[in-house]
Amino acid sequence: MGLARAGETQEQEPFEVCIVGSGAGAGPIAYELAKAGINVVVLEKGDWYTEQDFVKDEQLPRHRVFRSQFDEERHVLELPDGEGGWRRETTAQFWGGNIVGGASNFMSGYFHRLKPTDFRLASSFPAIPGANTVDWPISYEELEPYYAKVEQIVGVSGKVVKHPLLEPRSTPDFPFPPTLEHPIAARFDNACQQLKLTPLPMARAILSKPFKQRMSCEYSGYCGSYGCHSGAKGSSRAALLNDAVASGHCRIITRAKVYRLNSDAKGRVSSVDYFDTSGKSQRIQAKIFVVACYAIESVRLLLASPGEKHPKGIGNRFGQVGKNLHCCAGGTGHGVFKLNKLAAETAAGLKVRGPFFNRALQDWYVIDDKAAFDKPVKGGTLDFVFDPPSPTSEANGLKWQEGNLLWGTPLKQKIKAHFTQSRDFKFEVFCDWLTNDDCYVTLDDEEQDKWGQPVAKVRAGFHPHDLKVAQYLVDRGVEVMKAMGADEAWGNVFSDPTSNLVAGGCRFGDDPRTSVLNRDCRVHDCDNLYVTDGAFMPNGGSVTPTFTIYANAFRVADRLLERLKPI
Repeated sequence: MGLARAGETQEQEPFEVCIVGSGAGAGPIAYELAKAGINVVVLEKGDWYTEQDFVKDEQLPRHRVFRSQFDEERHVLELPDGEGGWRRETTAQFWGGNIVGGASNFMSGYFHRLKPTDFRLASSFPAIPGANTVDWPISYEELEPYYAKVEQIVGVSGKVVKHPLLEPRSTPDFPFPPTLEHPIAARFDNACQQLKLTPLPMARAILSKPFKQRMSCEYSGYCGSYGCHSGAKGSSRAALLNDAVASGHCRIITRAKVYRLNSDAKGRVSSVDYFDTSGKSQRIQAKIFVVACYAIESVRLLLASPGEKHPKGIGNRFGQVGKNLHCCAGGTGHGVFKLNKLAAETAAGLKVRGPFFNRALQDWYVIDDKAAFDKPVKGGTLDFVFDPPSPTSEANGLKWQEGNLLWGTPLKQKIKAHFTQSRDFKFEVFCDWLTNDDCYVTLDDEEQDKWGQPVAKVRAGFHPHDLKVAQYLVDRGVEVMKAMGADEAWGNVFSDPTSNLVAGGCRFGDDPRTSVLNRDCRVHDCDNLYVTDGAFMPNGGSVTPTFTIYANAFRVADRLLERLKPI
């Protein structure tokens, strides 16, 4: 077993489990099963890159070699046109990482757990007309041990701080101490305390000290959207798949474009077909199949796999495959600090680059503000960050002033002031994108990829309630920036879908008429097919979903081990 490229001459091995995809929903399955001696094959459309391939260059975040190409494969995106209709465009924005480990190689690693209330939104809050909100078929308590497992195995650094909305924990703290903090963090803490808020050290899936074969963070300043040169970032590849392959029970076949799941007369998946690097179709057989190739693409694969028992696509007996997709609602904001107005020590601290600004606020995870909302509503999280240094793009954005193009001395002075006399501090808002009937995935009837397969069409309709919650949170973030002493502070909300953080489409539940998967993430009407990427999630919570995808995949791995253990 080990690494193989699609198209290499090799005999079919007796695989017990075949996994499509290699990201956060796939890594835990491969890791746990291979460690238990179960033969697993992972089919990955991209290539295998290591730490040495992740060059720290501002021009190379998720650069061309790490992404699917627009001229080879893309998605059709439908967005509201503002007049009650939909505008159509083609996009490559949803390809987070065409590489072993997937988008987990490029995440920022903000690892917040969901909270108990996220598992029972329908029961906890008044119904919102037009939203398809449901409770989860499992509880927070069922998933909690797996959050703890992710913290230890994938590697999460942080510090638990008690606060009113702290989720229950089986462990007192994170297994790794916090990563180095930026000097300005103390100023943030003081401002929040004056506002009677609880500043939280933000947990990161980034090692603060060496662990196994991985080094600790190098604090280069390039993290989110960049691959990790030291292996500190808890990508599926670095944290899980390397060990799975080393066990001798996991084979990863790269450059393998899976295009169909084949099912037998009983409706069970019997094999998968994929195109190798030469465009030739290959077939893999196994006992159990796991799909984890990103929510949109997992939906596409199920819909593109009709069979005798699945005429509308596997799992689509009640037309639920692709429904209830959700992105991440929210917004962003900025605070600009003019260094010449600050004390020398504070100004020097703001100039420091490298350490993370690991702070978050969850004081409004539930909003109980009658001036803004008649009843308590689900709120969200504010993460405060510094963007990776990007002098070229920043300088390019400075060439305009009040609609006029700058050049010569005025442009030089503006660039100099931007880089030497001020510092831009940022916050990101995460809140629920309410599932609704206008947000879903289907197969497009016009566009095809380079292999001649229909591409996925994503209709990304949002609920207006999302914007109201997001604006409330953005306004709170601006208040914090002003309390810190920012000379300028502003923020905005967004309604277009994020390029990552997309989930749903195959949500799990107890009723096959309203869900695709059962509580163990097995397709209701297909006994040997599981979906373990973010597609299973009924809602995304008000945090980034990767931590929860990891935790759930470890949970499903336990169910698979129970199923596969010798009698």
